Amino acid sequence: MKQLTNAIIILALILSGCGGPGKTVSENPVKIIFDTDLGPDYDDVGALAFLHAMADSGKAEILATVASNKHPLVAPAIEVINTYFGRPGLPLGSPKTEGVNAGSNQHWADTIVARYPHKVNSTSDTEDAVTVYRKILAGQPSKSVTVVTVGFLTNLANLLKSQPDNISPLNGKDLVEQKVKQFVAMAGKFPEGKEFNVHMDSTASEYVIQNWPGEIVFTGFEIGWEIRTGLRLINSDTKNSPVKDVFRISIPMSEEDKFGRMSWDETAVLIGIYGTEGFFDTVRGKIIVNPDGSNKWEDNPDGNHIYVKQKMPVDEMARFIEDRMMHLPMNR
Repeated sequence: MKQLTNAIIILALILSGCGGPGKTVSENPVKIIFDTDLGPDYDDVGALAFLHAMADSGKAEILATVASNKHPLVAPAIEVINTYFGRPGLPLGSPKTEGVNAGSNQHWADTIVARYPHKVNSTSDTEDAVTVYRKILAGQPSKSVTVVTVGFLTNLANLLKSQPDNISPLNGKDLVEQKVKQFVAMAGKFPEGKEFNVHMDSTASEYVIQNWPGEIVFTGFEIGWEIRTGLRLINSDTKNSPVKDVFRISIPMSEEDKFGRMSWDETAVLIGIYGTEGFFDTVRGKIIVNPDGSNKWEDNPDGNHIYVKQKMPVDEMARFIEDRMMHLPMNR
């Protein structure tokens, strides 16, 4: 009976996942700020495509897409994807403090920036990510915004430290506490280990994890490692798609990607939209960031941190994610 119930839940989620053009499948779309380091890896592109599919289906409202990576091609590449999906005007931001500047040697970012429409020429040309966060949060109802991070926690550390200004009389921590409903982070390795997003800006990671005024849901390195996507996408007959181009260029360049790319960042968007039920089991407690950027875990039933453990069969989840990555823009 339990297996049947789980199957029914999964089927319902799949059927409701991506309505066709013009369909609205949710009266209350999840309001999302998407914070990405898009560049060192390309699962960020799959995650952003997933998010736009959810917006087209009515399950999400994208409030902003911000970069946590200072590399010059990050914001232009984000805008390429946003423009492809018919949302060229989404607010963009990037760190104006010290931060990580990391690119890729696979040349997918410069390829799509050269090939597809965009207006931003460099990440440094965008607004301060803290200003974007404060503007967006100040204009939203209480406890209504979901923050999904799939990169470094640089922007959120800066946001928490921000002071009252002409945007809001609240400091950053109070603004987050008032406006943010949920925070999902692709970060960490569980129950312990060393993961890229945490250790690349470990100072920001430690600050955010210690000072975030609410619950944090973590999808760790070990989750995305098992979920491989992209092969169906690159073998599809879709034409003139920057999403397909990114995976088409990158997958053949790495032996470890021969069965598809690891889907770390897509799982964070999935949780932000659908939650964990039917997909993951959860463990509650506290994540501790060590000085070297590694992390460990302490179980605590009253803790404000949660990490997820795989529940849905990996192959089913891979197909669920890739279906949404393969979504075509509504205007096509």
